[in-house]
Amino acid sequence: MSALLITQVKSGIGQSGRHRGTLRALGLGKIGRSAEHVDSPQLQGMLRQVRHLVTVAPLGPQRSIEERSA
Repeated sequence: MSALLITQVKSGIGQSGRHRGTLRALGLGKIGRSAEHVDSPQLQGMLRQVRHLVTVAPLGPQRSIEERSA
């Protein structure tokens, strides 16, 4: 599994409550905020729901997240 850097690039204002909730669950909420997540089928479904509001960049292997928090 690889790690992903997710950045919010558009506002959640005017979006459905489900989309705003998905942004919150991803750890976003303001334009320009970023969050690191390990790729999974659940994450891919969340990203598909808000793909018009975020950009996704690969970070590399899963251990990169663990090393950063240590």
